[in-house]
Amino acid sequence: MSSSKKMAYLVGQYPAVNHTYILREIRELRRLGWDIHVASIRPDIRPTSELTAEEQEEQSHTWCVITQGLSGALRAHLVCLTTQTRWYVSGMLSALRLGGFDFRKAFRNLFYFTEALIVGQWMQSRDLTHIHIHFASTVGLLIAKTFPVTISITIHGPAEFEEPATFHLREKIEAATFICAISNYGRSQLMKASTPDQWGKLETAPLGIDPDAFKPNSTTSFERTSFDLISVARLSPEKAQRILIDAVARLVNEGRRVRLCLVGEGPDRRALERHIAARDLSGTVRLEGALNQEQLKTLYRESDAFALASFAEGVPVVLMEAMAMEIPCVATWITGVPELIQNGLDGLLVAPSDVTQLSTAIARLMDDPDLRKRIAKTGRCKIIEQYNLSKNTGVLAKVFEKRVSNLLLAPGPKSHQD
Repeated sequence: MSSSKKMAYLVGQYPAVNHTYILREIRELRRLGWDIHVASIRPDIRPTSELTAEEQEEQSHTWCVITQGLSGALRAHLVCLTTQTRWYVSGMLSALRLGGFDFRKAFRNLFYFTEALIVGQWMQSRDLTHIHIHFASTVGLLIAKTFPVTISITIHGPAEFEEPATFHLREKIEAATFICAISNYGRSQLMKASTPDQWGKLETAPLGIDPDAFKPNSTTSFERTSFDLISVARLSPEKAQRILIDAVARLVNEGRRVRLCLVGEGPDRRALERHIAARDLSGTVRLEGALNQEQLKTLYRESDAFALASFAEGVPVVLMEAMAMEIPCVATWITGVPELIQNGLDGLLVAPSDVTQLSTAIARLMDDPDLRKRIAKTGRCKIIEQYNLSKNTGVLAKVFEKRVSNLLLAPGPKSHQD
């Protein structure tokens, strides 16, 4: 394997049921010839029986930070303090500066600093000099401040864009070799958070799925006695499942036979259970919990439409999956979603928080089989043309070749970013 194609990946949790696109990205990069070593901050705690074969394989090769325990953390501090004192002090001061005058933030950043020490020493043990980061960017920033390595980050949003100072976006952009945004909207928010002299570091690298793995169900009928909706998202306030439940309640009150399956897990589960009961929808809306990819595909095949009522998103991969399977989609007109769905062509878009618009859009799909079929066909074409995993990971690989390969081939130690 060429040393110009050897690098680390740092992920908040890997594999993870809600971030399967990262697994696909890594496996596709390996297929393209990259030697990817994965470190995960937290382990996947699902039982092995709930993991797909690919997830089990990835889990067996992933190095986990948290499992190093207290002894591993103390050893990382001691080794770095005694062998790389200047770098240790630089990283420690950087962690404290990120916390400002807030003791709790400073204390939390010291934990991130500890994780950075552990990952940095793991990189050194494997002769890894560049690391790409998903959902662990503050740890990545502190790695760059503590070790003579280079970093790059994929910023997904939308939380980072809502609070750029809290997420230290400007500092991360300045420290990174490059930053990937998953949409043009995301890139615009990174530009907003940084100075123009840093804009040359920003790359747009859309996510993607394998359309051969998400094929239409040839037996799908658009003439069922009930209309089956599916929504896949973490059960949390920003995903707005309450709005979708209320939209379904309106449809039921109109005498329509509709059912809703909510796939996902999260802190809103009990509140949503109470809301479903209060709306007398216990026989209409079911909470399916978190599912792996094969289980989810089974539910996709049983669905007539996909609905996403979110208040905040990046570019939802679950929409790509549904579109690839020729399931007509209704989603909110927010952030990067309009780059994926053109209203009336690839799907239907509605204003966030508007129960009436959402229920009307779903009713429109229920009443117009031709519209459903047309949107379903054009949606799959959109995924094949613009959100194809192989094609888009190829774009990311070219970014790595342009931005990273020369650094990896350069002789001598990498310059330390103080």
